[in-house]
Amino acid sequence: MRYRSLLAGPALLLAVACTVGPNYVKPDPATTAAFKESPPQAYKDAGVWNPARPSDEKLRADWWELFGDPQLSALEEQVEVANQDLKAAEARFRRARALVGYAQSEQYPTIGVGADAASVRESPNEPYFLSSVSKATGDFALPFDLSYEVDLWGRIRRTVNAAKASAQASAADLETVKLSLHAELAVDYFELRSADARQRLLDDTVRAYSESLQLTQNRLDGGSAPESDVAQAKTQLDTARVQDSDVAVLRAQYEHAIAVLIGEPPAAFGLRASALASQPPEIPIGIPSQLLERRPDIAAAERRASAANEQIGIALAAYYPSLSLNGLAGFESRSITTWLNWPSRLWAAGLSAVETIYDGGRRRATTEAARARYDAAIADYRQTTLTAFQQVEDNLAALRILEREAKQQDEAVESAKNNLRIFTDRYTGGRDSYLQVITAQTAYLDNERNQVEIRRRRMDATVLLVKALGGGWN
Repeated sequence: MRYRSLLAGPALLLAVACTVGPNYVKPDPATTAAFKESPPQAYKDAGVWNPARPSDEKLRADWWELFGDPQLSALEEQVEVANQDLKAAEARFRRARALVGYAQSEQYPTIGVGADAASVRESPNEPYFLSSVSKATGDFALPFDLSYEVDLWGRIRRTVNAAKASAQASAADLETVKLSLHAELAVDYFELRSADARQRLLDDTVRAYSESLQLTQNRLDGGSAPESDVAQAKTQLDTARVQDSDVAVLRAQYEHAIAVLIGEPPAAFGLRASALASQPPEIPIGIPSQLLERRPDIAAAERRASAANEQIGIALAAYYPSLSLNGLAGFESRSITTWLNWPSRLWAAGLSAVETIYDGGRRRATTEAARARYDAAIADYRQTTLTAFQQVEDNLAALRILEREAKQQDEAVESAKNNLRIFTDRYTGGRDSYLQVITAQTAYLDNERNQVEIRRRRMDATVLLVKALGGGWN
């Protein structure tokens, strides 16, 4: 009966325990029913869209397979195996997950044990000592201590919830790092391949200009052209050679960047030259609400807002008294021979309540700081969402405009090629000066280089659009 009465008090307190502080309500971000820059037919079957719930934990597709480049796919597979930035992010996630277990441990009592053996000599002059002869005795103790904080106001529950939300945010951060690294590798790869395309173009240009130089030299030798034509042709050839050599610098830098992304030293890594020739794939866009589900950084921002809300409740709980259950049980004796005998048992149990009367405004300041942190987290979440929509719209616009520009540029290249052929024939026939050929050569080279540049920009915009959409559609 005595033990029942001791346990009845905490049980009753647990039954009436409450949680102080505001309940979390997921903030509503600014969104629209459709992307401004997307084609209207993309939504003809979309139906009514629903507010999103973060689902960044869903399995993502290997989106780089959309480009159909085996070399790119092979490189992307190495990122998650060897990239050091990703390993650091994974370690931070494991730390956040461990902190959840640390917070959950406060929901359970703490039990400790410690054995104590001592020899004690009592003073004969101590007050109320009955014997005039001092003597030494033993003191052997084996106590088990128990302490448990009753979570009356929800401080511990909110601490656990905050730790869980922070761990979920850390998991989303890990996904964000993965997505960013994969996208960075794809961009660097297409930059390198476009450098290869420019290198091939300039190699062809150097050969064409060498033939033009030989043509002017032959005409000079035959008395059909002035020496200035040869000088102009040589200048044109030398300029093209400089540009051809300069491309190698940029290509080497992108090759080194790719090596670091896959965890290899640049000196031990190399890629064979292969000009960029593929076209960007079609990307399924979806509706804006799905963007909130795909983007791990949006999910991380929302989880941090949830954690910040829990901190308000933790701060408010400090205004209320804390209640602890303490217990002690074990054995104690003056002789080791009777130390663990049943008559040597001891126990004690009780409750303690502590309330802060005055703290100089510390609790008020802590609560205000928690509310301010929550407001900042809400603003960060909404700003992250707006930034995500901007990135999607930017790259949709870029792809739409660049697609039209690519068609125009293809026509410009054909026109410049035809123009160069006409002026070369007229110069060979002696009807035009070599200056006309140089002008046509320069125009043709500029248009071909711009053609390569537009293709590179389209591939980069496609990668950035995939990244803006969260990197997957599963």
